[in-house]
Amino acid sequence: MTEITKEGKRGTEVIKEQYQLFINGEYKDSSNGDRFEVVNPATGEILTSVAKGTRDDADSAVQAAKTAFESGKWPRQTAAKRARLLNKIAELMRKQFEQLVEAEVLNTGKTVAAAQGQIMQAIQDFEYYAGAITSFGGKTNPMPNGFFNYTLKEPVGVCAQIIPWNYPLMMAAWKVAPALAAGCTVVLKPASYTPITAYMLADICKEAGVPDGVVNVLTGSGADIGSYLTDHPDVDKVAFTGETETGKDIMSRASQTLKRVTLELGGKSPNLVFDDCDIDNAVDGSLFGIFYNSGQSCEARSRLFVQEDIYDEFMEKFLDKAAKLKVGDPFNEKTHMGAVISKSHEKVIDDYVQLAKEEGGEILFGGKRPEGEEYNNGFWYEPTIIGGVTNDMRISQEEVFGPVVVVMKFKDEKEALKLANDTKFGLGSAVWTKDHAKATRVAAGIKAGIVMVNNHISAFPGSPFGGYKQSGFGRELSLETLDLYMETKSVVSYTGERPLNPFGL
Repeated sequence: MTEITKEGKRGTEVIKEQYQLFINGEYKDSSNGDRFEVVNPATGEILTSVAKGTRDDADSAVQAAKTAFESGKWPRQTAAKRARLLNKIAELMRKQFEQLVEAEVLNTGKTVAAAQGQIMQAIQDFEYYAGAITSFGGKTNPMPNGFFNYTLKEPVGVCAQIIPWNYPLMMAAWKVAPALAAGCTVVLKPASYTPITAYMLADICKEAGVPDGVVNVLTGSGADIGSYLTDHPDVDKVAFTGETETGKDIMSRASQTLKRVTLELGGKSPNLVFDDCDIDNAVDGSLFGIFYNSGQSCEARSRLFVQEDIYDEFMEKFLDKAAKLKVGDPFNEKTHMGAVISKSHEKVIDDYVQLAKEEGGEILFGGKRPEGEEYNNGFWYEPTIIGGVTNDMRISQEEVFGPVVVVMKFKDEKEALKLANDTKFGLGSAVWTKDHAKATRVAAGIKAGIVMVNNHISAFPGSPFGGYKQSGFGRELSLETLDLYMETKSVVSYTGERPLNPFGL
C-alpha cells in the first residue's frame, strides 16, 4: 500500500476559502448566513466553507430559473445557438481540466486516474448533447382525408437536479448537459460532501455565456432543500441520482404536483463468470468492476458468481491480484484505490462486513480499515472479498456502496440467471464468456438496464444508462435522455378543399 505524501495536500490554488450560493448569475450568502465545512476524505482536513442554503434560497433559485425560462432567454434560442454554448462549456472545461481533476480528487478522495476519466467524460457529455440537439426535433405523420399532423418538441421547464457525491462533476454533466440542450433551466443541488466542482461548473457556464438564471447552484441539506425542490410547484422535473429509499420519497413527493421524474438509484449488480471465459480477462475486469472508485459506484459488480468448474482457479488469481492493489495517496498515479467519502460511510461499510461474518460469511481478503501511520487520518477501507455466502444473506442483497464483493458458485446458465435476477435491483451486470450465443442469451435474460459482455465499462456518451426494478427508471447519457427533458406537442391541421361541417348544419 502506498503512502499519502505531501502531494496529497495540494490544491489551495484551485479551491476557494469559501463558496456562496450561485443564483441568477450571482454569488450570494445564504439567507440566514449559515455555512458548513467540506473536508478532504483522504486527510480529514477542512478544504473550504460553503453556504448552507435555506428554503428561502431554494425558492429564489427556482424563481430565477422560472423567470429565465419564461422570458425566453434560453428556451427560445435556436438549437444551433444552444449547441454552440454547450461546446463552449466543453472547451472551457478542457482548458481547466487539470484544475477540475485536482479539485475532484481533493473533494472526493478518489484516485487521480479515476478523476481524469470522469472529468473527461463530463466534457464529452456536453459535446455529445451539443451535437445531438441539432438533429433532435419533431416529425410529420401521414394523415388521411386532407389532414396534416406534425409534432413539436418543447422544453419541460425548470429542472431540479440532485447530484450524488460519488461522481460529482460527471453526474452533474449527465443532467445539466441534456437539460440545457433541450432548452430547460436548472437548479443544481450537489451533495454536501462534494459541492466544489459544481461551483466550478457554474463559473464555466457563466463565462461561456449561458444567460443568468439558466443554471443555479444551491448547496445545503438534501433532506431539507432536496425535499423542498421536489415539493415546489414551480419545478417541472426532478432528476435524482442516489440511494433507493430517497428515490422513493422523491417519487412520492413529486406525485403531488405530477412532476416528471428521472431516478437512477441503487444496485447490487451481478458479475457472471462462465467456465469458457478468458479467465485472466475476467479476473482483471471483475477486480475493476468492484474496486474502481473504492466500490462507491451504483453499478459496482458487487455479487460475483463463478461457474464451479473454474472457481478455484479464478479465485486464486482474483485473490492474488487483489493483494497487489495499492490503496493510498489519491494523487499518486500508481494508486488503485483512494479514500471512502466520510467517517460515517466507513462505518457503514465495516458494519456490513461484520454483519456478513455474523451471517456465516468468510473474509477471504481485507475486511477492515488499512493499518499504517499513513491511514491515521482520513477515511479508508481495504478491498474486501467475502466467500461462504448465499444469495439470500443481507450482505448479498443490500447495497454496501463500498469496496466489498461477495463470491458464490453456480452450476450452469440457468442457475446463473436465477441468482443474477434474485435481487430487488436491476442496474448493471457483467457476463464473461467466449461463447457469443451464450452471451446473447444471458444478456437477454438478465433483468438489468446495463449488461457488460467481456468488458468492465458501463457508460459512454450516447449509451443509455439506467435501471430496472428498484434501480429506478429513465435513461441518462443518451439520445433518449433529451425526451425526458422535453414535451411532445401534436399539431393537427386540416388542409382539404371541402369545409368541415361535422354536425351537418
